[in-house]
Amino acid sequence: AAPYLLRRSKREVAPELPEKIEQVLYLDLTQDQKDCYEQVRRSAENELDKMADSGATEGAMRMKTLTQLLRLRQTCCDPRLVNPDLESYRSCKMNAFRELLYNCLEGGHRMLVFSQFVQVLKLLKVELQSANLPFCYLDGSTTDRMAQVDRFQEDESIPVFLISLKAGGTGLNLTAADVVVHFDPWWNPAAEAQATDRAHRIGQDKQVNVYKFITSGTVEEKVLELQKGKRKLLEQVFDESE
Repeated sequence: AAPYLLRRSKREVAPELPEKIEQVLYLDLTQDQKDCYEQVRRSAENELDKMADSGATEGAMRMKTLTQLLRLRQTCCDPRLVNPDLESYRSCKMNAFRELLYNCLEGGHRMLVFSQFVQVLKLLKVELQSANLPFCYLDGSTTDRMAQVDRFQEDESIPVFLISLKAGGTGLNLTAADVVVHFDPWWNPAAEAQATDRAHRIGQDKQVNVYKFITSGTVEEKVLELQKGKRKLLEQVFDESE
């Protein structure tokens, strides 16, 4: 039987494309962030135990588990998402973002920052505004989507584009950036790859550096393991079809 799945790699389609270098940055939670994470984790376990003891249905337990995992992932990004009274420097990711941002500014680089949490993008927005840095912004509620893209592509004085992973993961040409930051991991590696490829595509003439922020010893490491399993499964599917 003829192959039913044909695949061409990007290297075959666009051999002139510069290299893409991906790096996982493992970050240690700040003490306040660690305390907040443990508090959320203990609270989640207690709530799930109570639900199990009261005879909750499997569906209800699953929904509650997903909600609690979401809260843990939010805490990894910035504890202010669960405790608004904390300061911005209590987030190890926000501190890492600041350091990377100023290194990029010094080197003349421009960056795309992806997060699946709109609340995180809004915190980053405040961070950039307080530093008087221009930026572009896109999430699911953005009405001038292409205007934001064109502005970033044409105006070299704008160093940062903040983008929601789901709203900006496909269909955008953002080759003016040569640095991509994934502020938080998403379970589907293909979604992250598509987002990265907003910058690493035909028309890009610089090497693209991709940074993934992962907090050590947290649920984010489990998400990373999940990604590896899914990536391996996809590779096996492609190998079999060949």
